[in-house]
Amino acid sequence: MTTNDRTSTSAVQKVGVLTLAGLVVGSMVGGGVFTLPKEFGAATGVLGAVVAWTIAGTGMLMLAFVFQSLAIRRPDLDAGIYSYAQAGFGNYLGFNSAWGYWASNVAGNVFFMVLTLATLGEFFPGLGDGDTVLAVAIASVGVWVFHALIARGVRQATVVNRVVTAAKLVPILVFIVIVAVAFDPATFADNMLGEQGGGSSSLFEQVTDTMLITTFVFLGIEGASVYSRLAAHRRDVGRATVLGLLSVLAIFVAVTMVSYGVLPRADLADARQPSMGAVLESVVGPWGATFISIGVMISVQGAYLAWTLLNAEILYTPARSAVMPRFLARTNRHETPIAALLVTNIAVQALLLLVLVIDDALDFMLKLDTALTLVPYLLTAGFALKLTITRETYGPGDERERRRQQLVAVLAVVYSCFLLYSAGVEYLLLACIVYAPGTLLYVVARRERSRRVFTRAEALCCVVLIGAAVAGVALVAAGTIDL
Repeated sequence: MTTNDRTSTSAVQKVGVLTLAGLVVGSMVGGGVFTLPKEFGAATGVLGAVVAWTIAGTGMLMLAFVFQSLAIRRPDLDAGIYSYAQAGFGNYLGFNSAWGYWASNVAGNVFFMVLTLATLGEFFPGLGDGDTVLAVAIASVGVWVFHALIARGVRQATVVNRVVTAAKLVPILVFIVIVAVAFDPATFADNMLGEQGGGSSSLFEQVTDTMLITTFVFLGIEGASVYSRLAAHRRDVGRATVLGLLSVLAIFVAVTMVSYGVLPRADLADARQPSMGAVLESVVGPWGATFISIGVMISVQGAYLAWTLLNAEILYTPARSAVMPRFLARTNRHETPIAALLVTNIAVQALLLLVLVIDDALDFMLKLDTALTLVPYLLTAGFALKLTITRETYGPGDERERRRQQLVAVLAVVYSCFLLYSAGVEYLLLACIVYAPGTLLYVVARRERSRRVFTRAEALCCVVLIGAAVAGVALVAAGTIDL
């Protein structure tokens, strides 16, 4: 790190564990929680939901423990996902971790904007499902309003995020309480099995069908890790990650389970998104849907803010080394990574225009977002496992702790692989189409610093990635993969 880098970092005001936890909660509690009743109702019953949340909760807790451990054992790595992948597996995989994570956030931000306008579309028909010209125009204005807010300083934006996070939790908690009071044990029992009494879909298939949505709603678990450089105390990073995860897990499970107690599965599966509104409306009448719609708009815009903050960081930090081009390391007088922020919002704007030609923009962006994030999660878990195998950072007296953390890392790796399996070949190939062009930025970054571009292993990885991307493009062109 150069002298200027040290000065810039020290000039940024440090934040505590509650602010970091707020970033984690703010990132995870976005639009996904409001879609849970329909998503789970369409995929499985109560039994499958219990199994799915057990797997997802355990897997994500293992990932949270991984981030907690790495924050303590490698405090020199202060950029979360990107830095762990680079330290563990080299510059090219580190770049792809940063690029894929960034691209996933761009897709996620488009999802948030479309969901906001789709929610408003119930009151203003001209907005449709968030995919009309008017809706895209309004969403575009929102993108640049957030850009102006964040450009005034990361610290100021994190304060706003804490306020928004608190505000958006209110309608969710009100929903849980009201629906829990109206809970009908008979309806809950009727929803116990996945196929209205045990049809053709196996429990394994039902659980697999829920994995993308459970992963999507948990995206953001690494929020505190990405902001390691802003933490007042290093230990706060791990504490904030675990605290944030346990808080949102309780919320997600509660939303899912109480919904099974008021509506049959068929009605949940057919509900209009945001489906929490349909569930609450069935209990209290039309005002319930309006109440949830307001909550959606607050929640989704808060999540948009949190993810934009994360995305600027994930381009800015690797640009300070030889992984991203230098121009992305530029900051303004507020110490905001302005170049990275601008590139992020230009990408969001461009992807917003694609909404006009994609059949189901919400579903597409949700699944693409999730698929792009799985590889960075896997590389992070793999790095934690690598440390336990090589015994790096572990002394002679740390054997018991090393074995415990090795088990955690193995479980995190297995869970990440299961998520890749659940995503399916279609979305993995679409992810490769996004990953492959990013290699051009990596080549530029390495050459402008006169460094070797690829090792032999990295060159092989690049060839495989480009081959998968070409196959994906061919399948899209042939109509085998439907956008």
